[in-house]
Formats: sequence, C-alpha cells, structure tokens
Amino acid sequence: MKTIIAEKPFVAREIARIVGATKREEGYFEGGGYAVTWAFGHLVQLAMPDGYGVREFVRDNLPVIPETFTLIPRQVKTEKGYKPDSGVTTQIKVITSLFNKSEQIIVATDAGREGELIFRYLYHYIGCTTPFVRLWISSLTDKAIRDGLRNLENGSKYDNLYLAAKARSESDWLVGINGTQALSIAAGHGTYSVGRVQTPTLGMVCERYWENRRFTPEAFWQLHIAVDGNNDGTVKLSSSEKWKEKEPATALYNKVKEIGAATVTKAERKEKTEDTPLLYDLTTLQKEANTKYGFTAEQTLEIAQKLYEKKLITYPRTGSRYIPEDVFAEIPKLLAFIGALPEWKGKVQAKVQPTRRNVDGSKVTDHHALLVTGEKPLFLSKEDNTVYQMIAGRMIEAFSEKCVKDTTAVTAECAGVEFIVKGSVIRQAGWRAVYGEEDKEEISIPDWQEGDTLTLKGCSITEGKTKPKPLHTEATLLSAMETAGKEIEDDALRQALKDCGIGTPATCAAIIETLFKRGYMERCKKSLVPTEKGLALYSVVKTMRIADVALTGEWEKELARIERGELSAETFSKEIEAYTREITSELLSCDKLFSHKDSGCACPKCGTGRMQFYGKVVRCDNAECGLPVFRLKANRTLSDDEIKDLLTDGHTKLLKGFKSKQGKSFDAIVAFDGEFNTTFVFPERKTSKKFSGRKK
Repeated sequence: MKTIIAEKPFVAREIARIVGATKREEGYFEGGGYAVTWAFGHLVQLAMPDGYGVREFVRDNLPVIPETFTLIPRQVKTEKGYKPDSGVTTQIKVITSLFNKSEQIIVATDAGREGELIFRYLYHYIGCTTPFVRLWISSLTDKAIRDGLRNLENGSKYDNLYLAAKARSESDWLVGINGTQALSIAAGHGTYSVGRVQTPTLGMVCERYWENRRFTPEAFWQLHIAVDGNNDGTVKLSSSEKWKEKEPATALYNKVKEIGAATVTKAERKEKTEDTPLLYDLTTLQKEANTKYGFTAEQTLEIAQKLYEKKLITYPRTGSRYIPEDVFAEIPKLLAFIGALPEWKGKVQAKVQPTRRNVDGSKVTDHHALLVTGEKPLFLSKEDNTVYQMIAGRMIEAFSEKCVKDTTAVTAECAGVEFIVKGSVIRQAGWRAVYGEEDKEEISIPDWQEGDTLTLKGCSITEGKTKPKPLHTEATLLSAMETAGKEIEDDALRQALKDCGIGTPATCAAIIETLFKRGYMERCKKSLVPTEKGLALYSVVKTMRIADVALTGEWEKELARIERGELSAETFSKEIEAYTREITSELLSCDKLFSHKDSGCACPKCGTGRMQFYGKVVRCDNAECGLPVFRLKANRTLSDDEIKDLLTDGHTKLLKGFKSKQGKSFDAIVAFDGEFNTTFVFPERKTSKKFSGRKK
C-alpha cells in the first residue's frame, strides 16, 4: 500500500477520487492500493519555552537557545494554559499507523516552503523511516494531478527547500520568543511582542507616519499660459520652474501678460513603446486588489486560495511573475477560453500569437505566475469573481501586443520663463485596450516647430503646497516589504530584488494581520495608522537591530540561498543564534527607557495600585490590573499635570493642539469611558452631564 498525504481534507478528497480510493475511513480514504490522508495545516510545531523547562519571563533564563528543537503536536490555549489539540493528536495517530504500514509515502502537501515543512515536521515527529516521493503540481485540475502522479519526484530533491523552511521556522522562534520576553521584562508590565519580520514591518509603518505628520508644507507659485492649438483646441503650458516666493512669480506673471506671446524653443517628437505588464504573483495581486477594490492582503490571499481549491487558478502563493516554455504552449488555449467569457468578449484577438515577455523559465521559482486553469468559474461571489477576473484580465494584457505611442514635448519661452507641455497619441493600443485605458491618456499637441510664435489667449498664476508622502496602505507596505524599504517603480527591477525583501508572498499578509491583532496599528480607510502602543514600541526599538529592515532582507536572501543549496543551514543558524544573543542583551537594557516615577495617583480602575509615569505610558503597578494610559493622543503628548487631572477627575480640562488623522487641528477634553479607555469629549456637543466621546 502507498499512502498519499495532502495538506487539507479537500485536496485529499480530490486526489482520492482520481486514484480510486473511494472507501471513507476515519481520517483517510482507501482503495486501489492507496490510502489518502490529510493534515490540517501544521499538525506539529516547535515546543514553547516551557518544553525546555523555562516557564516564566525571567531575565536570567535569557536567551533561550535550545541545543535541539523539540517538536510537539499543535497546541490550543485553554484557561489552564496550552494543551495538545485533541483533533490533531487523533489525526497524527491515524497518519502514524498509515505511514508505518506503507511501502511508500507520496507527499502531496502544498508545493512550497511551508507545505514541505508541514510534512517534514510530521515525518520527523513520528520517527518515520518509510521512503517518500513528492507530488509537485501547480494546480488542482484532474489533468494536473494525473500528470503529477505520473511524474513523481524523489523526496530528497526537496531537502534544501525543507532546510530553508526549518531555518526560517527556528529563527522566527528564537527572535520572537527571546525578543518578546526580553522587552517585556525590561518594560516591567504587559507583553510587548516583537519578531524577526513583524518589528521591521511595524518600523516602516511608524517611520512613514512620523514623516507624514512632521512634514511642514511649503507654498510655491507656478505660471501657466494658454495658447490656441488650432484643431487641438486650447493648449495649456506650465512653467518648468516653481517659485517659493510670491513676489518674483507675480512680477514675471505681469511681464508674461504684457508681452502676450511665447516662442517655441524646442519641439521633440518620439515613438515610445510600453511593454506589456508582467503576470501576477501573489504580492502584485494583493497590491492591486487593495488599490483598486480595497481588499486587504489577507482577504485577497483567502480568495485566491479558495479559487485554487475550486481548480479555477494555479497555485496562488507564488513569488514569480513568469512562466516556462511548456506552460507557454498552453497559453493560446487559455486565452481562447478567457475570450469566451462574457466579461472579456472581443478583448482576445483570435489567431494572434501571444507575446513572449512573460516567458522565462530561469525566473520561475517554486511555481510560475498566476494563471486561470480553463475550468468554468461558476457560482462565484462578487469578491471571488473580482479576483478571478483580475487574473484573467492580466493574462490578456500580458500576452497582448505592446502599446506604441507618439509622444511630443514642446518648450516655449516668454519673458525669460520656460513653459513646457507634454502629450501623447496612441498609435497601437495593444495591451492598454484590454481595460480601455488608451482613451484616457491621449493629449494631442499641435505640430509646432522651433521658432514658432504662440499668441497667448490667457495666462495665470497658481499657488500650491508641497505634500508629504502619504501614509502606507497595504499596497504600499507590501511593496516596501518586497524590496526591504527601497522605493522601486519598475516591475522587472523589483522582481530582481525579491530575494532581499522581508517575508515571503505566503507570509506577508499574516505579518500585517499580526500587527493588527497585537494592537500595533489600525486601518483608517485604506491607510495604515500606528496606534499609541505601536508608536511607543517603535520609539524604544527604532535604533536597534530588531527593527533593521535591511538586515531582515539579507536573511531572506540567505534563506533563498539555502533553498538553492548555496548556503548551509548550519551557517545561517549560527548567525541567528549570535543575533539572538545580541538583541536579547540590547532589549534587556531598555529598562532605562522604561524607567518610571510615581504619579502620586491611585489607579482609577482597580483602586489598589499606584499609577506610574513611564516615558510613553502611565501604568498601574498592580500586576493583575496594569491599566495603561498612553500619553500620545492625536499627535499631542499629554503632560504630567494633564495626566494627573485625568487620573483624579476622570477627565482633563479643555486641551488645544490635537490633530486628526486628516491633519486638521482640534480642541477636546480627554476622558475615561466606563471601561477606562480614553475618549475625546467635545463640550459643545454634550447633551447631558455625562461625558460621551469617541475612543482613542
């Protein structure tokens, strides 16, 4: 008998149907010489510190660096602490029995780093020695599964993939466990969660927040002229220079107005070719779904996973935007399928050879770029259909002709001021016709020549203000994670730097969600705004190695090298252990940053503790209470006296200088609500003697 193990029951059921394992047993299917069983994601995990005899957050215990990591069944949290999940232990027993009586194991967990780790951790925990082979497929269609089963690969081919996954898992444990315990010990109250990827990601959000909030707008003035473009109507040219002072701009404006004509000094015409966009990988899909439809990264991943399990798209957790030659051979048939869908009627040109920009087998990692499979998308929800059609539409764009434009740039001079206008006319719409974008970009410029005189129909002066970089959205944060904070617009160049990003396409969404769950940031429409807790943590760690984005990017690069067999996992582990010792020492020394003094006030919540002043927070010293009051409220820091008013009276006086998330200043009273969260109260809006306001 051979045992096939899938990552999820649904996948096991599909494979069982194909191999003829039709008899349902407890925890597996059987038949045709096969048993087909399943995991529920990670059935086995690394033991927590208590598995190594470390049961409390104690300074002398740190750093916790196990000589050998212990594997245990997945745990669940109960009132009495963590204990093994009963459903997990039952399934492990089923799998153990099947593995031990099989002649061969076929590994059918998801074909990627985490899928490999799910199987290998389980295999080692059981202590199994049965030989195994790998089913490596990029979609769940019947054809893909049958082809995969005919071309099973030796399990040892994926040893380096497992070693990279294991190194990532253990390094995240070392940094997360030791960093969190060290910082929490230094703080003296509460738990401050930090992590190898989580903390640098929070750092990017906080850094952008402070850059935005501390930005001082500067006024500038610009001149504009309007001239007759004959058949092209009125054409507007703008000055290439912007003036920081109004007076010189106004003086020049008056001169331009008086002269009333401009002379063309340069007219450049070029043909510009725009390459087709690359196919989607998971990160690019998440970014565009966030920008266009407001989907969160996690939401897009969940939808893509659902579409994959319905056999509608290929494996979603891919980091590649290219396909190999053998897949390219299937593209004409897939494009014909998409062209028959009502949403894309007339968008796919029959009998036209697809372009090859996306074809490069050397740039395909574990899996190729996202494609539809040719299975009909029936009965999809609105959100699921949106993501499906995004992938289908991108395929049409990616294999269409290039877009060709005639571009024009004209420079004219008047009163010593240089004015510029640029325009373009699309000669071949190519891929831009898929979404009808060709019409939006056309700006026709007359056939002016150098030396032509342009009579002014009007001129104007406008005042503008410089703007800060906007707050991160999930789309821009994913881009920043992909390139370790480097701002790169070019698709191909960003793709080349993927190895230096932080996190992976499979993990970035989970990292972002962790920051929400930890209370370190929140969503404000599409923007990501750090909370007072997040800003307080960032203020402590921002100059430390734990928050170093570039270093985290280097580690991802080294994990990729382990995967390719270019670096030993042992070398990487030694680096991480040394780093763990360093950051543990660094974070334990933060007690000075968490030093405190007595506020002179009793805790308003428990009544028994005393409120202690720390740098960024005021906290109750009763360990069972630990009421925190963060000083920073809407870009304003509360003084000691204002905090004392809040603690003794339940509210402050009317305070000035708060700033909303939209950058508008306002005045308010800060007060406690019934659960001792702080709220803003606006006196003019009060309708009774009771305070009422919004949480902050």
